[in-house]
Amino acid sequence: MSYIANESRYNLMQYRRCGRSGIRLPMLSLGLWHNFGGVDVFENSRAMLRRAFDLGITHFDLANNYGPPPGSAEESFGVVMEKDFRPYRDEMIISTKAGYYMWPGPYGEWGSRKYLVASLDQSLKRMKLDYVDIFYSHRPDPDTPLEETMMALDHIVRQGKALYVGISNYSAEQTEKAVKILNELGTPCLIHQARYSMLDRWVEDDLLDVLEKKGVGLIAFSPLAQGLLTNKYLQGIPEGSRASKEHGFLRPQHITDDKINKVRQLNELAQQRGQTLAQMALAWLLKDERVTSVLIGTSRVEQIDDCVKALDNLVFSKEELDQIEKILK
Repeated sequence: MSYIANESRYNLMQYRRCGRSGIRLPMLSLGLWHNFGGVDVFENSRAMLRRAFDLGITHFDLANNYGPPPGSAEESFGVVMEKDFRPYRDEMIISTKAGYYMWPGPYGEWGSRKYLVASLDQSLKRMKLDYVDIFYSHRPDPDTPLEETMMALDHIVRQGKALYVGISNYSAEQTEKAVKILNELGTPCLIHQARYSMLDRWVEDDLLDVLEKKGVGLIAFSPLAQGLLTNKYLQGIPEGSRASKEHGFLRPQHITDDKINKVRQLNELAQQRGQTLAQMALAWLLKDERVTSVLIGTSRVEQIDDCVKALDNLVFSKEELDQIEKILK
């Protein structure tokens, strides 16, 4: 049965302008880092993508190495693009990245012009697309001049293979330099994708200020700290969770007693607000207007609905904010 998108989808989502650009992103975007690879059940991945779009989530975020195996998340997305999303392509923001290891030899990772251009060509084939809306340098390269990496991004836009460019995992100082180079080239930096959650607040030191000053948007990944900021781990490590899987970045040793104690206190506050812990964690990030969007990662369709309900209550009282700060110290 052919897919027909929900006609009310744009009434179900809130959108926020990305920096000083003409682009508005949904306040929640769907990340395909986990649960969309070749090791996962395709029909579940497909159902999550369809549900997200039906709820007004127009932004789908990928990278060349997402899977596992690397590249398979883009391949799965390409199948959904062909089967379901083709009529809606112009309503979507699709992003991908290059920077981490993808193939053997000296040209298969980091930030050279050779790697970035070749990687995007491969990504477009896997996703069955003519272009992506946003292409990111996934991480800074200590051995490639920043000018070369930024010139490659500019070249890709001028080729028509990406409409906008962004950077990810760059420090505040690196970001300032990269944005300056891109502005001089005539291809402004649209967005910075950074790890940001209640349990990981490094962007607050100076990156947020740099982005605001330069008119660059921020999209936060790992907003739930790989699932720690949910009620999933309150009683240990459940079977089937990220920490229980062999692949992935959340390991049992990351789930310390101190973190669980904080999470339990945060969970109590969320319940007082009438939210799940995950909803409160998302809302807490979005309380800052400098955060354009938050990337959610899900393993089931119901989790997408749960995350979207976070938008029902984005307001925090001073007392609540003070209490959160006290818990997180």
